[in-house]
Amino acid sequence: MDAHGSPHGHVVVGVDGSPQAERALDQAVGEARRRGVPLEIVHGLPWVRHLGTGPQYAVPSPGDARDLVESAAARAVRSVPGLEVLVSPVAEDAAALLVRLSRDAALTVIGTRGFGGFAGLMLGSVSLRVAAHAAGPLLVVRGDLPPEHNRLRHDTVLLGIADATDADAAAFAFEEAGARNAKLTVLHAWTYRHFTPPGEPLRHTGPTREDIAALARSEADVPERVVAALREKYPQVRTHVRTVRGGAASMLVEASRAADVVVAAAHRRQSPLALRLGPVDHALLHHAHCPVALVPGLSGGAP
Repeated sequence: MDAHGSPHGHVVVGVDGSPQAERALDQAVGEARRRGVPLEIVHGLPWVRHLGTGPQYAVPSPGDARDLVESAAARAVRSVPGLEVLVSPVAEDAAALLVRLSRDAALTVIGTRGFGGFAGLMLGSVSLRVAAHAAGPLLVVRGDLPPEHNRLRHDTVLLGIADATDADAAAFAFEEAGARNAKLTVLHAWTYRHFTPPGEPLRHTGPTREDIAALARSEADVPERVVAALREKYPQVRTHVRTVRGGAASMLVEASRAADVVVAAAHRRQSPLALRLGPVDHALLHHAHCPVALVPGLSGGAP
């Protein structure tokens, strides 16, 4: 059916006819089934035709766009009979469309793939624009994940915690773990940065063992404070909190090998041109070994 007025609290997925979009669609179907909510399938511009050596972009006819979303809807209903599906072939910029719909959606799902000479080196512009501006939780399904990923379940949700402003991402991760009947691994990574005060000559002395031990104790409290109330709210979720010393990006990417989804706050920074994602979010979108859920929060910036 057509989405004359999109519902609230549903799952939205963008499709463009590519294999990557089919993966995102299949993931979105599962998310809608778990939540017991409708699925809205949307298509916006540019239209992508995968011909010959690479994608070519063209404006589709209304009939082509409708055929695309109707085919996707049929695939969704075959997978989950009885699922309520709405279709929206819209002559609107794809990224702007998905950002707009994310304001009312419980979850927005997009697919993506790497371009250039190295797999996963650079995401498509639509994916990055949506990730930088989505107003609600966004699930990015990496198109270059190995096929066996979809067959191998880890029954684990991975949550990256930077500080107390990541509370919205933590709440989403607990809810996701509960819906999946999965355990939740909470990972907080930290590093010790020792700087010489401005104007003083460089010193080659490092932190003392006592300094590092005190900071380690302080850092270990960070994720515990964030998840304390959520553990009480979701007693059925088995939770394991890890605090490690090292770079957050590399630690989360490595830990994502044993997760079904990795959840992180959408840390956004205002640049002269546009909102930009932080380095950890960028690393996950480019290199994570499972789908990535970005959740705007207190530090997420204005959508």
